[in-house]
Amino acid sequence: MSIDAEPAEILIRDVADADMQAIQDIYAHHVLEGLASFEDTPPDLAELTRRRDALLDAGYPYIIAEAEGRVLGYAYAAAYRPRPAYRHTVENSVYVDRATHRRGIGTRLLERLIERCTELGFRQMIAIIGDSDNAPSIGMHARCGFKKTGVQASVGFKFGRWVDQVIMQRPLGGGDESLPDS
Repeated sequence: MSIDAEPAEILIRDVADADMQAIQDIYAHHVLEGLASFEDTPPDLAELTRRRDALLDAGYPYIIAEAEGRVLGYAYAAAYRPRPAYRHTVENSVYVDRATHRRGIGTRLLERLIERCTELGFRQMIAIIGDSDNAPSIGMHARCGFKKTGVQASVGFKFGRWVDQVIMQRPLGGGDESLPDS
């Protein structure tokens, strides 16, 4: 598949062990070159696999986008906060291979992640977006029904400058219109 060509068919599926090297490569680029992650050093394959396994063991979805056998991006949900009152709220993460930016892959991943989290009974999804100038991520979340709920100014320091975090939120299922099942 040429970098400039549109993939013939994009498959969104659950993550597999064989995907982890591609995920590590995608994430390493975002850590080293971007502000979506506030990590300074890319985690190695073993650490990312440990993180993935912890999410899966806790029952959270972790998915990838694939075309012609190549991982184009990935997304997962995690606990928003560890205290019991937050158990109905998840935080999303979406990362796309730099060769496939602005082709709708992140949106497809996020849409499927929203579906999966709704099916699992979660009621709110939070996005913590690194850099208030990250218009592509902010726009993607807005297209998927997220509303901006705040900005934490200058909470990160990366690449020699202060970086904001944008907080966006989207209700899932019945949101706060009804009580949760548990």
